[in-house]
Formats: sequence, structure tokens, C-alpha cells
Amino acid sequence: MAAAPADAEPAMLTIGDASKALGVSVDTLRRWDRDGRIAFERRNGRRLIAAVEVARMLRERTHSGQSSARNRMEGVVLAVKVDGVMAQVDMACGPFRVVSLMSREACEELDLKPGSRTEAIIKATNVIVETPGPKTTKAPR
Repeated sequence: MAAAPADAEPAMLTIGDASKALGVSVDTLRRWDRDGRIAFERRNGRRLIAAVEVARMLRERTHSGQSSARNRMEGVVLAVKVDGVMAQVDMACGPFRVVSLMSREACEELDLKPGSRTEAIIKATNVIVETPGPKTTKAPR
């Protein structure tokens, strides 16, 4: 693969694409721009940012501990249901709802309650995909 010429313009992202990549709202990015935390260029009425700058911010937000898990989402606990030896923790992580099942003991040790700040770390060995539409059942053979 050939390297880009030194004078080539860097790849640019719109503010909407940057917000999706960073998992924050467009309003948050506008606020960061005003505060000097991030710098957007304005071209033809559009806010653009270099893709390398977004990559830098993603690296800064990455957990520094040792783990093979790469899917991390900051969130807030919405609800905790404890029953016997298990607990169900519902979290809002950006636009996603994440539900974690864990031992009651782990939930108590983490002192999880609605409003607690969390980080959901997802390391899945199985992913089941369904499509919308009528459910069909196969006749037994």
C-alpha cells in the first residue's frame, strides 16, 4: 500500500460522524469546540475535524488496564434487580441499553444503584442475530 504524499490533505470527518465515533452528542462536540478541547475547521458551513484527531481522542478514552476486551461503553445504571444469588443491572450507554447479569455479591461489592456511573465491557463469545418478520416454527421430524 502506497503512503499518502506529505502534502495530501488529511481525511476529515463531519461533526455528526465524529460524534458517532466518539459516542457523544453533536452538542457535546460543539461545547468541546467552544472550550478549546477539540478544534473543528469550518468549510462551506460545515464543521470538520481530522480523522487522526478523532482517533487520538478515542485512544485517550481507552481503558489503560490489561484486558483483551475492546468493546467498552461508559454509562449510567438505570435499574438494579436483585433476586437470590443473582442481580440484573440495566445501564444506559450512549444510545444503547445494556443489561448485565451478575452475582448478587458482585453487585453489592460494586455498590451498583440507579445513577451509578459505570463502564460496560463486552467480551462476547456468542452473538445471536435475528431478523424482523413473522416467526416460523419447523415441524418436528
